[in-house]
Amino acid sequence: MPCVPLPNRVAVEQTKPAKDRRRQRLGAAIPPFREFIFGAVGWGAMMALSALLAIALRNGLLTDRLMELLVVYFFGGAFAWPFMIPLARVLAFRKSVETRFAAFFLTLSVGTMAMTAFLFAMDYRLFYSRWHAPFGSIVWMFQFVFTSASAVYQFAVLGSRLFLPLGLLFLVATSLYLAKRMR
Repeated sequence: MPCVPLPNRVAVEQTKPAKDRRRQRLGAAIPPFREFIFGAVGWGAMMALSALLAIALRNGLLTDRLMELLVVYFFGGAFAWPFMIPLARVLAFRKSVETRFAAFFLTLSVGTMAMTAFLFAMDYRLFYSRWHAPFGSIVWMFQFVFTSASAVYQFAVLGSRLFLPLGLLFLVATSLYLAKRMR
């Protein structure tokens, strides 16, 4: 009869805490529901306020589409929050305050820019869709990809400036607050 080795007791005990650490990390990633909602609305409002101040400083609010721009920036911030905060909390789990600050700063900045660029691209795409080929065709796919890519590029060049100067201050203050609050 072949001899089947028994599992090494030390190896079993070492893998169990690793699983527990992963569970703790994932459990710590999800903030309370109220923090999710109020954080998303607050972050969205801060991004809309940042865009409003930047437009006021650059051209005195003389634009035809002020409300549409504020809505895009609000929802860009509000939709980025629920995705980026758990990611930052996973990256910053049991780290120093400086590392937590960097995690929140990086994820909030990249996520907010990406989500706002995505919403801008979808609005851009919606405008140009009346001149595009029928849905699902090869030509439509190329038009969709290149229209979206050009919108993201245009946002990166022109739209990202609306996050400055107030958005950067909001980003630093929020990242610092979240880093100090997380344990």
